[in-house]
Amino acid sequence: MDMNEFYKRFLTDTFDSNGTLTKIDFHVPENFNFGYDVIDEIAKLDPDRRAMVWVNEEGEEHIFTYSELMKKSNQTANMLLAHGIKKGDKVLSVLKRHYQFWFLTIALCKIGAIIIPATNQLMKKDYTYRFNAADVKYVVATAEGEVIEHIEEALNEYGKISEKFVVRGDRDGWISFDKEIENYPDTLERIENNVNDDMLLYFTSGTTGYPKMVLHSHYYAIGHIQTAKHWHNIMDDTLHFTISESGWGKCMWGKMYGQLTCAAAIFVYDFNRFHSADILQKIQDYKVTSLCAPPTMFRMFIKEGIEGYDLSNLKYSTIAGEALNPEVYNRWLEYTGLKLMEGFGQTETTLVIANLPGMEPKPGSMGKPTPLYDVDIVDEDGNSLPAGETGEIVIRTHEGPNIGMFKEYYKNPEETQKSWNNNMYHTGDTAWRDEDGYLWYVGRTDDVIKASGYRIGPFEIESVLMEHPSVLEVAVTGAKDPIRGQVVKATIVLTKDYKDKGDEKLIKELQDYVKKNTAPYKYPRIVEFVDELPKTISGKIRRVEIRDNDNK
Repeated sequence: MDMNEFYKRFLTDTFDSNGTLTKIDFHVPENFNFGYDVIDEIAKLDPDRRAMVWVNEEGEEHIFTYSELMKKSNQTANMLLAHGIKKGDKVLSVLKRHYQFWFLTIALCKIGAIIIPATNQLMKKDYTYRFNAADVKYVVATAEGEVIEHIEEALNEYGKISEKFVVRGDRDGWISFDKEIENYPDTLERIENNVNDDMLLYFTSGTTGYPKMVLHSHYYAIGHIQTAKHWHNIMDDTLHFTISESGWGKCMWGKMYGQLTCAAAIFVYDFNRFHSADILQKIQDYKVTSLCAPPTMFRMFIKEGIEGYDLSNLKYSTIAGEALNPEVYNRWLEYTGLKLMEGFGQTETTLVIANLPGMEPKPGSMGKPTPLYDVDIVDEDGNSLPAGETGEIVIRTHEGPNIGMFKEYYKNPEETQKSWNNNMYHTGDTAWRDEDGYLWYVGRTDDVIKASGYRIGPFEIESVLMEHPSVLEVAVTGAKDPIRGQVVKATIVLTKDYKDKGDEKLIKELQDYVKKNTAPYKYPRIVEFVDELPKTISGKIRRVEIRDNDNK
């Protein structure tokens, strides 16, 4: 069997003359389970097939086959079952980029328990909120850093944890995951489930309010076939590297469901702090062939000097997580000969909009709606807008939820109804469509600036400012103005060469630069220089905090 075609067990895909995906028809078994029907099945068909290449900063290296993933996940499942974990239980995972995360995720999938991935950047109050909101019963956490200290502080106020497992170390009162797993067999009798059963719960890193709980079923794993095969362009010999910690949804997008269903190999670099030189060295040394990262990282690669590394094995590069500045696209193409194929989606979805293989990307555009979703641009009343007009990105679900979409905001029917009503899911993001059908990101609905009758999206102005050598980071917001209603404000972090040059002369230079490179009415009438921008723990800029501070 051609393992590159394994994913076709679950769908039929149709392409146009350019080789671009045009249609997907799913045929998913009612009892589909990623653990049994993907990992175990590939392990039986091709046991020695490479599944994951894992390395860390200390020089450790492990190469896992599909057979090993099957056996290790079975051992993990047997261990968890012996400690009382059952179908429907909520398990919080804080495992950074440790390979044990894959053992745990697949094992919980097989059991029918629900994994709640969390970042190691959380503090005591974050854990307290998550434990109470999701009724967490078990915790699996890394011994590295101060993760366990923060968890134990939260547990002083939460008494419902049944067991605690520690990975890569020992801790009093915690079960050693790495030692305990060796006491259990590597075979497991299938535990039946329904494809619509709960599988995964993510806390969104919202820019306003407390994080919402996004609940996914087993269908979510199937939805990511499109992400991997038809966006990351996974081939038979692919070694794919998505740069993401296991606590973020991007990990499931790029290092789990889709890639492994396509029988590919994933590359995992377990690091603590991002250093572009280290990442580039790993891409070179391990001959990574497919790469996905946010624009900020590509920008750092370029500044690092990618011409000093041999990236000749890299055949495909994709980008997501934030809007792409055309400058980054053009520089990466210049250095590598590779086009950055941008994509868009949310914690609530799989890949919604993208530049798919066979398409010609337009620098700065998200691409076109993928066949998996019925995407539209609408006004405030839900009416479709013509090309050129900015509106909200929505997904029409008149035929029922799409495979890959979330089930609900857990324990929050009001928020679910607010975001998903009248057969329409509201993303909260705005964009406009050009005459060729490509979508161009504008910003969150709350971020759009209304000045003197104009509707101005922050991203376009940020993109222009990012091209100026003085700008390291920038957030564009609307500031109140008695005459215009709002005016454009740019809050800027300067590069090290300009740290001491943040004066009126530079402000005038930046304003003129924007006037020259985009419509003059969009220039920032207010420019403020700061040492850092307010961000969520996932690194997204909190423009709402800047606005709130301005309005005090």
